[in-house]
Amino acid sequence: MKTKNGPIDVRWVVIIAALVLLLLPHFLMDKASGEENFGETLSPWYCIPFVGMLLSIALFPLFKPHFWERHMSTVTILWSLCFLIPFALLQGAHAAGSQFYEIMLLDYLPFIVLLWGLFAVSGGIVLKGSLSGSPKANLILLVIGTLLASWIGTAGASVLLIRPLLRANAWREKKAHTVVFFIFLVSNIGGVLTPVGDPPLFLGFLHGVPFFQTLHLAPLLLFNAAVLLVVFFLIDRRAYKKEIAAGRKPPGAAKGPLRVEGLHNLVFLAMIVGAVILSGILGSLESWRDPSTGAPIAAPIPGDSGLPVNVIVQMLIILAAGFLSLKTTRKKAREPNRFTWGPIKEVAVLFAGIFVTMIPALAILHARGAGLGLTEPWQFFWATGALSSFLDNAPTYLAFLSTAASLGTSGITTTLGTIAPPLLAAVSAGAVFMGANTYIGNAPNFMVRCIAEEDGVKMPSFFGYMGWAGAILIPLFVLDTIFFFIIGV
Repeated sequence: MKTKNGPIDVRWVVIIAALVLLLLPHFLMDKASGEENFGETLSPWYCIPFVGMLLSIALFPLFKPHFWERHMSTVTILWSLCFLIPFALLQGAHAAGSQFYEIMLLDYLPFIVLLWGLFAVSGGIVLKGSLSGSPKANLILLVIGTLLASWIGTAGASVLLIRPLLRANAWREKKAHTVVFFIFLVSNIGGVLTPVGDPPLFLGFLHGVPFFQTLHLAPLLLFNAAVLLVVFFLIDRRAYKKEIAAGRKPPGAAKGPLRVEGLHNLVFLAMIVGAVILSGILGSLESWRDPSTGAPIAAPIPGDSGLPVNVIVQMLIILAAGFLSLKTTRKKAREPNRFTWGPIKEVAVLFAGIFVTMIPALAILHARGAGLGLTEPWQFFWATGALSSFLDNAPTYLAFLSTAASLGTSGITTTLGTIAPPLLAAVSAGAVFMGANTYIGNAPNFMVRCIAEEDGVKMPSFFGYMGWAGAILIPLFVLDTIFFFIIGV
């Protein structure tokens, strides 16, 4: 069996499938006493597979690229088993099974369905014409992407605009910096204004945070975007002058008026965005809630939770939009975008391993987050952001939102408690902004990197990208801390 990234070792697929089937009856047993709070006593040693997964993503492509290309799936399965087997033996099969099924069906499945839908639909939208790759043209694309991110999602804006950016700069030798700033702005920071923009904010919306509450972060977004766009323009202008001096210039074929092909796919894109919003609305309706528990009506799954029906509706609409796009868009029309399934396959495989191995880290955070002694907005900004750089920023956001609610201050009423607006702003900005610190801080980051590399762009390594973030984003976040979370501009 083969994928774009090489062969999948069928033996490992058989092994993990056999383990799941063998342990399934135990997963359905009654919950062990005290199991619901296992994060309070869980040893940090269980986080070792998660660290191993991150180091594999960081180091194998750097030192063993051919091995990684061929055995990425096998390495991912191995690290997942390194967590699941000891966890099942020491904590019980029911605990292991419940956590595995819940994170894969409640978190991973909706996550990958959304990315797949956006990837399929956006691949059919082609921007043609005068894409010169000049600093001004690149700046305009970044501004458009940043403005769109809060309204069609960071993932939607990323997969929609990364290909036009790559085509515009195809003639340039040094262009990785354009993708890096694209990730900073379009894949992360631009999505801070609405729950549609980024998954953490959508999770807050589902827990009672008003839909337009994060619009109050507009000054923070404008400040960060302005600084990053100025820095980008200065770097890109210098690089552009070197390209011209070296005799390279935009190809003549790039001339002509801008035009968009595959516009009918915008209808399918609207379906996807609408599905996300509809899911939140349905989940808040009394008629869609279980009268005995107050939780959304859910279809049973193995373990202790259920898959909410509103989420099922969301996924079905997204899948329909993706399939309709594939059926109604000619394959040849996708060729200018160099559309292949390679990037989404790589994201699906690696993030499956990340989601599984980060189970203990998230459990510890949820159980012990309130004991971290956080009281000030700037502390919440950095604590949420630091962990969102490596963990899934949605559950990290929720954990610190719960911590902020536990302080008992007056402010915004949510299902988690009452939260002071400055603390809510700090948690929201930390989760969204600092997801840009690493390739795995937010799923669109990794997808954009995969698309760029498939297009022939030599992207920075895992640590190389962190070097860019450390040099540009961290000083900017320090300014954010001073001006917005301490002084309170």
